[in-house]
Amino acid sequence: MDYLRRTLQHVIENRLFNGKAIVLIGARQVGKSTLCRQIIGAKENVLTLNCDNPDTRSVLQNANLNDLRRLIGNNRIVVVDEAQRIQGIGITLKLIIDNMPEVQLLITGSSSFLLQGSLNEPLTGRKFEYHLYPFSTQEIYDNYGYLHTRQLLEDRLVFGSYPDVVNHIGDSHEVLMNLSGSYMYQDLLSMEGVRKPVLIEKILIALALQVGSEVSYNELSQTLNTDIKTIEKYIDLLEKCFVVFRLHALSRNLRSELKRGRKVYFYDNGIRNAIIQNLNPLSLRNDVGALWENFIVSERIKYNHYNRRYANYYFWRTTNQQEIDFIEESNGEFRLFEMKWNPKKTNVKTPSDFCKAYGETPLTVITPENYLDYLT
Repeated sequence: MDYLRRTLQHVIENRLFNGKAIVLIGARQVGKSTLCRQIIGAKENVLTLNCDNPDTRSVLQNANLNDLRRLIGNNRIVVVDEAQRIQGIGITLKLIIDNMPEVQLLITGSSSFLLQGSLNEPLTGRKFEYHLYPFSTQEIYDNYGYLHTRQLLEDRLVFGSYPDVVNHIGDSHEVLMNLSGSYMYQDLLSMEGVRKPVLIEKILIALALQVGSEVSYNELSQTLNTDIKTIEKYIDLLEKCFVVFRLHALSRNLRSELKRGRKVYFYDNGIRNAIIQNLNPLSLRNDVGALWENFIVSERIKYNHYNRRYANYYFWRTTNQQEIDFIEESNGEFRLFEMKWNPKKTNVKTPSDFCKAYGETPLTVITPENYLDYLT
């Protein structure tokens, strides 16, 4: 495939030179640097600073205003790539924003817990922040059309949507296995206090096998022979590295509602499948329902983010086993979704207990026949 135009490109281009930094966060290898190059295009007076480079880190750490003026010179756009590698980077960037209003900062970072921790306070009111995900269904649809998107659905469920995977279809297996290795959570492994990479891998395998089901930290701690606090800390860090994300149970009105339930999904199906080393086609799998649920939940989150639709996300379940797979709450209203791989199993209604507690709300069943209606 040729370069696939990202939905955020137009959004970010319209934000240039509005007096604020643009911060682009996301997992490694989702295409942040490529997107920056496309945004810059053939523009002149551009300075790119790669913070993986030790010399760049040395210059940017604790730089004063005079040093920064010399570094930037006559450049109008400054790209700071992998900014999480610079300790105290937020203060440095604040100096540039406040004293060089003619300079547009474009900042990328692959690890939110490091990047946001050093950016949020110094750059309060001084930044637009966007999350770049692996390719979305909408991006594939917008670039290649309806038929191509439908034809590639099974590939997306098995191999996921990382740019390198989508762009090298014949080598998907090899590319994905490389992606899912320690490189993906390199930032996490370099943190203080993370001394058990083998445990991280075991937690990831356990989570991959429980996609679509509730996750019990207590059960994980017993299975993996470690304490609950360590389980919780590592899952939190995996979330902040954009490998997984959590959905919490909606619980407001009923005594029978699960109060502390949680599910854990992967941002990308391919990463999930590579972790358990199962890249078999759908016809040879017994986890297609879980793959379909993970795919739709992650794709809805991408769709809403790229279209600037702000929502809170939940699942819902009661002690008597009434449940709803996925709930979006926006502007005080709920949208309810069930994911069914079999298009014949669509005769599903909103659980009566939910209607009693929250009012009559229609439930949408997403199948391979109608999924594009909700992702494009």
